[in-house]
Amino acid sequence: MKLRLLDEEDRLVARRDLAAGGPVGEEELAAALEDLGPADAVGHRVVHGGRRTAAARLDEGLVAELTALADLAPLHQPPALAAMAVTSAVLPDVPAVACFDTAFHTTLPAAAATYAVPADWRNRWDLHRYGFHGLSHAWAARRAAELTGRSAAVLRVVTCHLGAGASLAAVAGGRSIDTTMGFTPLEGLVMATRSGSVDPGLLLWLQTHGGLAADEVADALEHRSGIRALAGTADLAEVVAGAEQGDADATLALDVYAHRARAGVAAMVAALGGVDVLVITGGAGEASPQVRAALVGGLGFLGLALDPQRNADAEPDAEIGVTGAVPVYVVAAREDLQIAGEVRAVLVT
Repeated sequence: MKLRLLDEEDRLVARRDLAAGGPVGEEELAAALEDLGPADAVGHRVVHGGRRTAAARLDEGLVAELTALADLAPLHQPPALAAMAVTSAVLPDVPAVACFDTAFHTTLPAAAATYAVPADWRNRWDLHRYGFHGLSHAWAARRAAELTGRSAAVLRVVTCHLGAGASLAAVAGGRSIDTTMGFTPLEGLVMATRSGSVDPGLLLWLQTHGGLAADEVADALEHRSGIRALAGTADLAEVVAGAEQGDADATLALDVYAHRARAGVAAMVAALGGVDVLVITGGAGEASPQVRAALVGGLGFLGLALDPQRNADAEPDAEIGVTGAVPVYVVAAREDLQIAGEVRAVLVT
């Protein structure tokens, strides 16, 4: 759990990271908030905001609405709701705003958002592609405009959020027009413990012929798939190190990961009709030159190529592409800055 205190100029004043692995207790969070110092407002990152198109002030009605969405993002929504409850108890007089990862993708055109399933299903359960990591993608696209010195209104940007969860987005004129995650955060790229996209027929077969219950399949896809299933560890840094030492499982895991990611980048470029900037962010994307090289390698036909020395030496935010090719940047994930801006938009009149 990441806590950041920003001042009125968005300068980082204080930070605290609380250990993952379970709900954060009120005493631990209260102590962390006290260490950070006084705040005028609280912004919460919320993975699933349903159809909401913008951040909203937190109240009982909104909490109930977000609770009803918990089964669509089971890894993220319950801990976020728990943190809201604790923070509200610790800071009862401080206004709180929920900022949604899904909101950025509410601009997806129908062609990108619609599943080809029966209309009565789509209408009854509002089945469509929501997309996620929107706060990170929004910041990365905004930062790309700043780094290139060009207006966001004219840029075609592919943003790559590569962390424990991973997704891509196609951003045209500052608006998301395609992304790899869908109705839930399971769709799309191979991730640390999540499978990414698999043949739906495979899942049906596992239940009808393999004898697996739905909850068994769900648990495996969320917690025991992805990099962990291929390499025996969910730590991509360990996988990279293993691949460099010739470990067959690690090599396969990295190859599968990169293969799916490269295909996804090409799909995002197709949605944009070309690409002006590629941005790589997220924990793995920022930390690993090998991951960045595996992603961009083979995409020369799109005008993308990395400078090996720039890539090896890069510290976010930095350009790592070959001079004369499509610019490629590695950018620090700053959801905190995106959240701060959205909080001000809700509370400051």
